[in-house]
Amino acid sequence: MNRILYWFRNDLRLHDNEGFVRALENADQVLPVFVFDPRWFTPHPRLGISKMHVFRANFLLESVADLRQSLQRKGADLIVRVGNPANVLAEIAVEIDASAVYTSKEITQEETDVESKLSTKLKPLNIDLKLFWMSTLYHVRDLPFEISRLPDVFTQFRNKIEKSAEIRPVFETPKTIRLAPDVLPGEMPTLTTLGFDEQNQILALQPDSRRSVPFKGGETTALDRLDRYLWQTDLIATYKETRNGLLGEDYSSKFSAWLAHGCLSPRQIYTELKRYESERVRNESTYWLVFELLWRDFFRFVALRYGTRIFKSSGIKHDLSKKYQHDEDLFLKWANGQTGIPFIDANMREMNTTGFMSNRGRQNVSSFLVKDLDIDWTWGAAYFESRLIDYDPCSNWGNWNYVAGVGNDPRQNGGSQPRYFNIYSQATRYDEQGDYVKHWLPELAQVPGSLVHLVSNLSLAQQEAYGVRLGIDYPLPVIDPTKWVF
Repeated sequence: MNRILYWFRNDLRLHDNEGFVRALENADQVLPVFVFDPRWFTPHPRLGISKMHVFRANFLLESVADLRQSLQRKGADLIVRVGNPANVLAEIAVEIDASAVYTSKEITQEETDVESKLSTKLKPLNIDLKLFWMSTLYHVRDLPFEISRLPDVFTQFRNKIEKSAEIRPVFETPKTIRLAPDVLPGEMPTLTTLGFDEQNQILALQPDSRRSVPFKGGETTALDRLDRYLWQTDLIATYKETRNGLLGEDYSSKFSAWLAHGCLSPRQIYTELKRYESERVRNESTYWLVFELLWRDFFRFVALRYGTRIFKSSGIKHDLSKKYQHDEDLFLKWANGQTGIPFIDANMREMNTTGFMSNRGRQNVSSFLVKDLDIDWTWGAAYFESRLIDYDPCSNWGNWNYVAGVGNDPRQNGGSQPRYFNIYSQATRYDEQGDYVKHWLPELAQVPGSLVHLVSNLSLAQQEAYGVRLGIDYPLPVIDPTKWVF
């Protein structure tokens, strides 16, 4: 009896899951397993924030629970454990007399360290470890260049890959699963058992009504969202025009959270998009979603090429000349949305309250932290890692490299300056009437839209008229915002 243990990681789906399909093809019986690693919830060594805050933890719990239900409907189950994955998986593999462990191939150091430790434990037991590349639109083996020759500029990468590589077809969802018997499924952990206190649990379980989208983890919700965004509403047809929005559920696809946890395959999105283009409309907006998936691919290949450099202050450029402040008080004002710059504070408070921030917001708050406050960008990246539901290491740290000027930014070529955002002009362009700012900063609700983005300029009479006392109801700015205007 040939048995394979399948270790689910960031591939929490049954559709387009090559590793799981291959396990079912190659074994008489398969045992699906997911392991919650307590190290995911440990605090940052300097900042004290947890690596995974309650929003992402809850989304992960929902995603694993949804996967378990999907497996149960097919006559199988998901074995759930809490512990060190290398130890847990090796023990279960021995228990069921597995010939192999199959799983998805990850890229960044913490994940690949676990792969290495598991391999070391399995080797003397004569149990194979087989890894499958499943997280990108384009398969790594189909790249038209060696990974060591990955272009440093995204446009060059996009041109080469679109010209010379093909996107592989999706794998069909398994219809039946032959489960390896006699292993207790195990109880799902809870937010309590994962160490979250009551206050944090309320944040996740009684979500703020101001949130843009009701994120719920799992493949079921992910496929529903894909169907809704394309087929039910045709929102994809105007994606390029609306993608920089700030308020509401529908200005962008919001696929990122499900992509990050593997509840949704990028190739599934692509396949549905091609069908949509064939049956309804093909335009610049439908292509632009593929364009964004290519950026996601690019950051994954950058992480594969440069390894741990993406996590260091010097970045993938290995620029040791850049020096940063490590002012914890100033950093906490940024983190808590208390900088006195309304557009920055609104975005940070949205993330702190919901676990989500728009792409436009992320670019602005990261630029502000690095370029205006001169704070170590790795602190900002670690804070995003903690707070964002859609965190994935490659995109998060790759984007922060980019903004900090130590990553892949074509503006660096020819001696030009790194990307810098004028926060006031960004705010007035993308939140012209101040609706977004007032949505998240209710203390500024009465301030006219024409004044709210430079609220620190209000006179005492204006403050009284608009019901806000600067320095009391809303903080004074940590920098002089008039530099963006004059």
